Amino acid sequence: MTEEPDGETGALLRVLRGQRRHVLGILDGLDDDALRRPVLPSGWHCLGLVRHLALDVERFWFGAVVAGDAETVRTLPSGDEAWRVAPDTPAADVLDSYRREAERADAVITATPADAALAWWPHDLFGEPHLHSLRDVLLHVITETACHAGHLDAARELLDGRRWLVLT
Repeated sequence: MTEEPDGETGALLRVLRGQRRHVLGILDGLDDDALRRPVLPSGWHCLGLVRHLALDVERFWFGAVVAGDAETVRTLPSGDEAWRVAPDTPAADVLDSYRREAERADAVITATPADAALAWWPHDLFGEPHLHSLRDVLLHVITETACHAGHLDAARELLDGRRWLVLT
């Protein structure tokens, strides 16, 4: 097991892990059909969003951009490919993939100083870099994961009325 980082990186990692728990927690108890049911006009479904988080967020930002892993960069999905889940892919496989990508990302995070320069940048997607360090990527991924957790909150409420956090 990797030693947990302390200080700034440890604090940011704890926040990211909380958002990941939210993503998985809001989906807990939904059956395969519900996880694949689009509830918004754009047509995305919960499993597609989780697959996007696994491949376009965790793998992309930590495996490719921060670590610069050549195989990860070479096998990155293109376009909206990450959002598509084959009908015969079990929901559990998609959720487990997200967990595995998060574990891989955590290994990169714990091995990298907060101010470390990024190892690779996707100029074809974003032009000149607008993120420059692990710290920047962590803040970006926390924001993106939290945003998508909110999307999943809305989808879950539309699917069966369940809400993640209710303050009265």
